[in-house]
Amino acid sequence: MLTESIYQAFQAIRSNLLRAILTLMIIAFGIMALVGILTSIDAIKSTITNNFASMGTNTFNIIRKGSGIRGGRRGKRRLVSEKITYRQAVDFKRKFDFPASVSISAIGSTSATVLHNKNKTSPNVTIQGSDENYLPVSGYNIAAGRNISPTESFQGTSVAILGKVIADNLFPNYPYNQIIGKSVKIKNSKFKVIGILEEKGSSLNFNGDRMVIIPIQALRMYYGSFTDSYNISVMVSQSTEMQQAISNAFKVFRGVRKIRPGKESDFEVQKSDGLIDIIVENTRTIQLAAIFIGLITLFGAAIGLMNIMLVSVTERTREVGICKSLGATKRNIISQFLIEALVICQLGGIVGIILGILAGNVVTTQFGGDFIIPWTWITLGISLCFAVGLLAGLYPAVKAANLDPIESLRYE
Repeated sequence: MLTESIYQAFQAIRSNLLRAILTLMIIAFGIMALVGILTSIDAIKSTITNNFASMGTNTFNIIRKGSGIRGGRRGKRRLVSEKITYRQAVDFKRKFDFPASVSISAIGSTSATVLHNKNKTSPNVTIQGSDENYLPVSGYNIAAGRNISPTESFQGTSVAILGKVIADNLFPNYPYNQIIGKSVKIKNSKFKVIGILEEKGSSLNFNGDRMVIIPIQALRMYYGSFTDSYNISVMVSQSTEMQQAISNAFKVFRGVRKIRPGKESDFEVQKSDGLIDIIVENTRTIQLAAIFIGLITLFGAAIGLMNIMLVSVTERTREVGICKSLGATKRNIISQFLIEALVICQLGGIVGIILGILAGNVVTTQFGGDFIIPWTWITLGISLCFAVGLLAGLYPAVKAANLDPIESLRYE
């Protein structure tokens, strides 16, 4: 019976193909909007989470207050405190005697161009100044060459570590070990390549593979006036030592910033796992809003489907009368019209899910996210289509089942 009902549903759809396609596309666009938005959110969240997680659970950053990612503030903006100066960062690194690695870093430019002979990059390269501890603390690995030495960091030697994309653009078809020792030009100054980073990936507007790392003193020399604030990163050997390390860091940096006892700190500590929690919290609200928008669209699609089914009942009144005269029960009639509504909805859902996955991942790739297949949202889309089919098809099906067989036979 089920197979026969599905076959008849497809026959009814074929007999009114244009009307069925229009109804199907209304449902498809509703599901596409829902799945597309949720897919892009999940993909971007996954990429950011993976990037922060790569730093490890035993790392935290000291940043000026108000400049970090925040959650649960309902759109309110906070005042940003005074920037962390290079001298303050150096004093902290010198006075922090906890057994941990401390790194000082800063961004000089996010729109630089790097050249080698006739090859040059697009003007979207990030110039990062760092000390010898930046790579291990931030979770970067060297694919070829070596890290910046403490002496090079202190003296500001003109050396550079290239991200994978930069190395591939400037030295196409070169083995990485042959790039080491060659020179690149940044702001009309030559830098000797001492290392190449392993592929890191990207998140939102930051791409770790489009980065050039130079010694922190070299950054101060060439980009000092453009550096907004210095970042301090601390990595402890064991995650169980995190709270003690953070407490010690607070005490030391309050002294460095000359904050009097009882006065609120003008800096804050952010842990990588804490940032992941904030990201999840912020995206949850967006997900709920996307589901609400999708439900509104599907509600409109349900109204359109119900209208189409009511028209179908009117057009097939004589057919219903013939079925009843041949022994069809009310249950048979209800099942036939309900299955027809469900088939239309599921076809629309399948089209919408495919389009939604493609649209969501296309948007995600523009922000450097990873391609994902959102099984949770696929299940949600199929379930919603089933619910819409039941709600939109139930009343027309009951109306068809309650038609008087005698009146139906002499209809038209």
